[in-house]
Amino acid sequence: MTSNEDLAEPTLTLILRRMARKNKEEGLSMEGASNNIHPLREGGTDPAVPRAPGAPAGPAQPDTPTRQFAAPARAGFRRFRHKLVLLSFLLVVVLPSGGAGAYLWKRAADQYVSRLGFTVQREEPSAGADLLGGLSSLSGNSSSDTDLLFEFIHSQELVAELDRRVDLRSIWGRASEDVVFGLAPEVPIEDLAEYWRRMVRVGHGSGAGLLNIEVRAFNPVEARRIAQALLTASSEMINRLSAIAREDAIGYARDELGRAEDRLKGARTRLTAFRNAHQLISPEMELQSQAGILGTLHEQQAQVMIEIDLLRGMIRGNSDPRLRQAQRRLSVIEDRIRAEREKLGAREGGQEAQAYADIVGEFEKLMAERDFAERAYAATLANYDAAVAEARRKSRYLAAYMEPTFAQSAEYPRRIMLLLMTVGTLFLLWAIGALAGYSIKDRR
Repeated sequence: MTSNEDLAEPTLTLILRRMARKNKEEGLSMEGASNNIHPLREGGTDPAVPRAPGAPAGPAQPDTPTRQFAAPARAGFRRFRHKLVLLSFLLVVVLPSGGAGAYLWKRAADQYVSRLGFTVQREEPSAGADLLGGLSSLSGNSSSDTDLLFEFIHSQELVAELDRRVDLRSIWGRASEDVVFGLAPEVPIEDLAEYWRRMVRVGHGSGAGLLNIEVRAFNPVEARRIAQALLTASSEMINRLSAIAREDAIGYARDELGRAEDRLKGARTRLTAFRNAHQLISPEMELQSQAGILGTLHEQQAQVMIEIDLLRGMIRGNSDPRLRQAQRRLSVIEDRIRAEREKLGAREGGQEAQAYADIVGEFEKLMAERDFAERAYAATLANYDAAVAEARRKSRYLAAYMEPTFAQSAEYPRRIMLLLMTVGTLFLLWAIGALAGYSIKDRR
C-alpha cells in the first residue's frame, strides 16, 4: 500500500509541472499546483496515494524527499519581468510620444497652403459653344501635356529657376529652428529640390488633363507668391514648347516662301536693269510708237511724191520753184524715215534688222520669268499662310481654372493625426518586441 503511493507521487508531480508550464500565460503557477499534493509525513515518507482496486502491491521503496517548488523566487521573477515590461512601455511609447507631442505643439511651425489649378488648352475652337461644350473641351485634352507638366513641376530645373525668382531658400529657411519641417538656409540644390517635392503637392483633377497643386509655406503671402511664380513658369514652358512646335510646322513653308521671294526679287532686278540699259519701259510700246511715226512719214512721203508728179505734168523743166520746194520736202521726209528706222535697228543690210527683235525677245523672256516668279510667290505665300493658321490652331497655352488662393489659417502640420500615427507606430513596435521577448523566454 505504501509502495504504490510512493510510485504515484513523482508521476503526478511531473504532470502538474507540465500543466503549470503550459498554462503560465493564463495565470496558473506551479505553486498552486503543488498545493494539491498532500504534505510530507513525519517519517520522511510520502503521503499515501489511493491504489487502484485489485492492483498488486509492489516492492517497498525507500522514502525520498519530494522536490519543492521555488514559488517565492518565481513570483519575484514575474514581478521583475512585469516591471521591465512597464519600463519598456514608458521608454518606447510614452516618452517618445510625449516628446513628439511637445515638439508638434511647441516647436513645429505653422504651414499655410495656396492652391491653384490649370490645364493645357489648344487654340482650335470647341465643337459646342455652350458651357457643356467648354467643359468637354477642358476634359478632352491629351494627358501627355499634363504628364509633361507633372514632370516639369518636379524637376530640379524649375526649382533652380524659382529660387532665382523668389528666393526659395530664404522663404523656407525662416523656420530653420523647426528641424523636422523647416529648411536650412544654405542647402545644395539637390536638397532644395527634395524639400520642394515635400512642400509642393501635385495631383490630377477629376477630369482628364486637370492639375491641382498645393504649395506650402510658413506665411500665406509667401505661399501665394510661390504659387504665382509656379504658374508663370509653367505657362512660359508651355508657350516655349508651343513656339518650338509652331516653328517646326511652318519652318519648311517659310523656307519655301523665302526662296520664292528671292527668285521674284531677282527677276524684277534683271528686268529693271534691262530697261535702264535700253532706255525703254516696254519694247512693245516703243515699237508701236515708232511704227506710228513711220506710218505717218510714209503717208506724207506718198503725198509729196504725188504732188511732184503732178507738178512735172503741168510744167516743163525743173526750174519751177514749186517743184524744187516739193523735192526738198520729199528729201526731208526720206531723211526722217531713215532716222526712225535707225532707231529701230532696221537699217539696210538686214544683219542689224534683228537687233530690235532680239531686244523684244530678251524683254519677253524677262517678263515671263517675272510673271512665273510672281505666281510661284503667290502660291508659296498661300501655303505659308495655311501653315501658320494650322500651327496656330494646334498651338497650346496654359489655362488656369483656379488662380493661386490666399490662405486664412494654417492647415499643416496636422498635429493630432501625426501624434496618433506616432503613438500607434510606437505601440505596435513595443507590442511586437514584448511578444518576441515572451516567446524567447518561454522556449528557454
